[in-house]
Amino acid sequence: MSAAGKKFMLELPLKVILTDNGASNFISNNKRVIRQKLADNIDEYGISLKKFSPQSIQSMLLLDYISKIEISMPEFVSSRQEIMDLSKIIVYSILYKQFDREMFNEIIQCDCVRKHNRTNPGHLIDEKTKMSEKQLRAVLSNKDEVIGNTRKLILEPVWASIRENKDYSIEEKNVYMLMTEKFMNRMGLMNWYIITLFHKSEGFDDMIVKIRNLLCQYMEKSRVAEYISVMVMELALNSENANIRKEAKVMYPDVDDVNSLIVDPERRQRIVQELQRKHVLVSVQWKMGGGSTSIGKQSRLQITLFNKDDEFQEVKDNIETKATADTRKKSLIDFYREIPDGQEGTDLGLYYLSYLDDACKKVDIKFESMVNQFSASDLTVINLIFNF
Repeated sequence: MSAAGKKFMLELPLKVILTDNGASNFISNNKRVIRQKLADNIDEYGISLKKFSPQSIQSMLLLDYISKIEISMPEFVSSRQEIMDLSKIIVYSILYKQFDREMFNEIIQCDCVRKHNRTNPGHLIDEKTKMSEKQLRAVLSNKDEVIGNTRKLILEPVWASIRENKDYSIEEKNVYMLMTEKFMNRMGLMNWYIITLFHKSEGFDDMIVKIRNLLCQYMEKSRVAEYISVMVMELALNSENANIRKEAKVMYPDVDDVNSLIVDPERRQRIVQELQRKHVLVSVQWKMGGGSTSIGKQSRLQITLFNKDDEFQEVKDNIETKATADTRKKSLIDFYREIPDGQEGTDLGLYYLSYLDDACKKVDIKFESMVNQFSASDLTVINLIFNF
């Protein structure tokens, strides 16, 4: 599940890039926004965090205040759980927002809403209906009982189905029940407004069935969050180990068995410190959608891993000015298969990738991976793109 239930605060060096709405909100609240240089050498406005609560990041994501999040470190293994938690928070947030959008599109198509629109052409409820949060809160302020009863009406049959499913372990049942509740908790005020408006109307039962069906779909989709977080860590650790091996050969030229240096905690720490000093970092960037106004891109997540070195800027400039022949583009599967023998993690990476690909296909999530390797350097850029 999300990190919120595991650890109150996470410690990671985050660069958080804000959307226009996010920047405006920060500035209006007298919070400083600064230009951040990202791993792809783009400067954008945002904030830096070293310690943060998962809830604060998720709240900003749900409000469409964040467009990108990036971490750059010489090694990831010591922060494994925190990074995986962050990745899951990002995926869950996108799913919560997509669920809410799809829910709205479903319920405005219900017969009771259509009947209302035919008889009340001056007060249509459709995709053009706009109400401020203040208006919605005012309307819903005395509807707590209706909302509570409707939540039970939606959730209890879903929970009963989860409990009765013999294919789920006890842990899976608990996770699914908690996840369905979280989707309901994050449902937008506009959807609750429509639900409370029609809760006594003929055809309301059909609306409830649609909501339950959609909730079950997203419960299944939420499973990919775990696979994505594992895949991100696998890629980061592979890049980290490649850098450590390379530096180990420089620092300990007389040692034949490089792997013995990597598993020696003291020597490994010295190598990591040297990588930090040389600014040899691995960067992971999460790019959320195309903003709230980008139709068709709100449910898109692009995760990019950069393995860069001291000459990154020079390499990037060279790449941008040279012909595309300098760039070899391949699938992530091809990339893994071409990793030299003896480098651990290759089989494991393919295993994770296969699981992720299968999990996405089962729940109709479009997933593609791409690797750019630049022949003039050791720079590798890996992209994982998801459309939820």
